[in-house]
Amino acid sequence: MCRALSLALTLLFITPLSALADPYPLDQWARRAAIRNIEISPDGRYLGLMKIAAKGANPIIEIYTTDDLSAEPFRVNAKPMEIIAFDWVSNDNFVFRARQKVRDQVEGFNRGVYEYRIALVDVGEKNIEVIEERDPSIVSVLPEKPGKILISFSEGGDRDVGQRLEKAFRPRAYWEYDLKRETKKLLIRGKISLGNIDFDGAGKPYLARGFDIQNGEFIWYYRDGDEDGGGWIEFQRQDENSFDTFNVWGRDPDVDGNFIVEANNGSDTTGLWSFNPKTQKYAELLYQRNDNDICNVQYHSNPWLHYQKITGVVHCGAEFKIEFFDETEAALYSQLKGIIPNAYLGRITSRSKDGASMTIRNSGPRDPGTHYLLHKGKLQIVGSERPYFEASELADVRFITYPARDKTPITGYLTVPNGKPPFPLVVLPHGGPFVREVVVFDEWAQLLANHGYMVLQPQYRGSRGYGQAFYQAAFINGGQGGFQMQDDKDDGVIHLVEEGLAEPNNVAMFGWSYGGYAALVAASRSPNAYQCVIAGAAVSDPQMQVDYYRYRLRGASKIEQLAMWDDSISPLEEVDKVNVPILLIHGDVDQRVPVEHAEKYLAKLEDAEKEHTYVELEGADHFSNTLFYDHKMLLYTSMLNYLTDECGLKNGLKPITPSSSDAAKVAQLQ
Repeated sequence: MCRALSLALTLLFITPLSALADPYPLDQWARRAAIRNIEISPDGRYLGLMKIAAKGANPIIEIYTTDDLSAEPFRVNAKPMEIIAFDWVSNDNFVFRARQKVRDQVEGFNRGVYEYRIALVDVGEKNIEVIEERDPSIVSVLPEKPGKILISFSEGGDRDVGQRLEKAFRPRAYWEYDLKRETKKLLIRGKISLGNIDFDGAGKPYLARGFDIQNGEFIWYYRDGDEDGGGWIEFQRQDENSFDTFNVWGRDPDVDGNFIVEANNGSDTTGLWSFNPKTQKYAELLYQRNDNDICNVQYHSNPWLHYQKITGVVHCGAEFKIEFFDETEAALYSQLKGIIPNAYLGRITSRSKDGASMTIRNSGPRDPGTHYLLHKGKLQIVGSERPYFEASELADVRFITYPARDKTPITGYLTVPNGKPPFPLVVLPHGGPFVREVVVFDEWAQLLANHGYMVLQPQYRGSRGYGQAFYQAAFINGGQGGFQMQDDKDDGVIHLVEEGLAEPNNVAMFGWSYGGYAALVAASRSPNAYQCVIAGAAVSDPQMQVDYYRYRLRGASKIEQLAMWDDSISPLEEVDKVNVPILLIHGDVDQRVPVEHAEKYLAKLEDAEKEHTYVELEGADHFSNTLFYDHKMLLYTSMLNYLTDECGLKNGLKPITPSSSDAAKVAQLQ
């Protein structure tokens, strides 16, 4: 099959514009992806995708026949709900998940304004059935049980047993759903002590995680296949105060009965191991680096025949690289990389059961996402997520390392605009802060680079993915928010200036969430490396923030959060030290960092008579998928004008003035 790949490409949707010398209009950056979630049906007859046909519109699902993608598709719209994802579950059926805004205000911390539903669509019958349950999810398509899927729902309310538990061990009930009869059968109900369950392709539970509340321990269980399911057998306990990683990714395809496990096992960075649950021993180290943790594992490209089969390990850092254990999968990916233009990060997103047809997504710094269909030996372009962007007008991303002032190596992603250095610089710290950031195509960084700014995304202390010591350095000896974590960002500016890449006294910081907190801290530093800061969804009062969930913290999460926020700088208490202009941006229904943070900080700024501007995004929550076209038009217009006007950064390009209709919308939102 692989030898039949054709180099012929057919463009099916929107032809990109010709190369532009000026920045792209802001409305092109504000639009959501034109297409996404491209998947082929199990028998290879249909290709489905989610499409947004116009700016500001909601997605619809379009179903094409793979033999003729030019024919009129079957369309599904979920009005008044918004479709957010879909999956094929059989040759003629797919399930989509949708959400609807049902409240004007949040109902407390982490309780947003949306509710969710799932619906089943029969393509042949053109029939839609909504499954009315609370917080629904599709667990598995059960490839070994055609006509049935595995779904789960939350039960028993929101019992607060700890923040770390709420995410992973909230009890769910698991049901087998018959697509034809439209009936469901209870398989198992989870509980706190055994609440998160994995199933094989036939719907048999084989792996579970739970929490022993009395002893404060996380527990892993398995079922021995030799006992035809049998009872649950405990094979791993971990004290809740431990920061060690122990995560089971799935079964070991080469050693019957073993699991593939990511774990520290005495090392600073995590490795990938073959683990024997019967002996509770690490049997073999499969992969480990001393500079990075495991990023992910690679599953087989054909889940219909090789459900959850692990075929490789993913490394993230200077490059996104897959180390394959499976030679056939390695050869397939290698061949695809050789024929896809601007190949960078290619991923097979779906595949027919016979393996002959598949969809592929490529993305990279100069490719925001292009989707391909391989069918009957021919590779076709289905379309681009942002068809109005040319590769030549986008920016390269470099992975750099620089020394902090205490000589600790800090890494970062540097988005470099087209042109010659030195450039005006925007430092863009990630949120979290305890997350792993991998930059492939970043909308905010590319937008800024398109307007002439170089963008540094520093992986400061506390960032995950660089080993335990680097992560814990943010809080193990007291919270470093505003201290070493802030130094790491400023030291990146010093490094880029010394390298001749950035212009001194021509620097700003823009961040969201924790990144917004970092921007507020930066505004009060002296001497100051920045000419202004832009703080989005910023934590201004760490004590107020941690008090939202302090009573639910326990174990390692309690150590991490309290040590971090209790000892870190509070921007609210540093307003008198502010010495640069501030642009403050916040959504009015932010459930993660409530808008009270902005309101309290604004009052302090006004009392201190500090230079500032405030922009409120009506109807915007904390997360990027709640920032719609109008929100982003206001955000981007405000940000770019602020950088060139109030901030006065030199040599950054002026933003293109929005069209009259868009300008009117921006004025109304302001």
